[in-house]
Amino acid sequence: MTAPTATAPNRRRHTGRIRALLLYTIASLGLLLMAAPFLWMALSAFKTKKDLTASPPVWIPSTWTLSNFSELFDQLDMARYFMNSLIVAVLVTVCNLLFCSMLGYALAKLDFTGRSKVFAIVLAALMVPGNLMILPLYVLMNGLGLIDTYAGLVLPFAASAFGVFLMRQFMQSVPDELLEAARIDGAGEWYIFWRIVLPLVKPALATLTIFVFLGSWNNFIWPLIATNDPGKYTLPVALATFANDPNRTVSGGNGMLMAGSLLVVLPVLVVFTVLQRHFTQGIATAGLK
Repeated sequence: MTAPTATAPNRRRHTGRIRALLLYTIASLGLLLMAAPFLWMALSAFKTKKDLTASPPVWIPSTWTLSNFSELFDQLDMARYFMNSLIVAVLVTVCNLLFCSMLGYALAKLDFTGRSKVFAIVLAALMVPGNLMILPLYVLMNGLGLIDTYAGLVLPFAASAFGVFLMRQFMQSVPDELLEAARIDGAGEWYIFWRIVLPLVKPALATLTIFVFLGSWNNFIWPLIATNDPGKYTLPVALATFANDPNRTVSGGNGMLMAGSLLVVLPVLVVFTVLQRHFTQGIATAGLK
């Protein structure tokens, strides 16, 4: 009489293991499909011309080489392009962290006339497609004489509606009692903002850093429009120009393109790896709200 009751839990455990195995298999296949293009790019950056033109395609290089990187640096001023991208991405990220957090704090914790209207404008700006603003931005930057300058690449993206919305939502979770206690002790708003609020919203700052840096580093359309001087090209623009160059050889050119694409991806991976813990914490905190 005890056998049926004893086998029921075993069947449930067996069914649970099968479901878990199925889920892990599906997740692994999805991960493989997503990672395959990146792996192909990373491996192709170290392939010889023979491996790049092999049929059928060769995944693992038969001979590992750094010639693609050396040829890329010989034909393109990669150091300048890399510094251009780094300067623009860092400045855009710093400006967003400062301005978005300041406006987010004002919308979340300060009571002023028209606060709801300002927040409504922020929400409305979220609904406007970014490509729709390219022409007005170009006319404005050209009128200010900022074409082919770092300022012209940074100022249009120094703050974002998404960043303001993100910081405002996170800062609303900061207890008002804590801020009131600081005000009673004589702390000013600037001190409260820098020493109390910002340390409590580090996950939001890390999340905003990843999104803004990634978007600025990979931005292609605006740097392409706002730069006529090759000396101000960012990495995506320089690589796209090189890819469309009819003088480059097909085999060697593809290897150099893979090497250049790998150089574009590496800084983003470094930033995400450094801020991964805070980013995950921010996502978990957002899910609890």
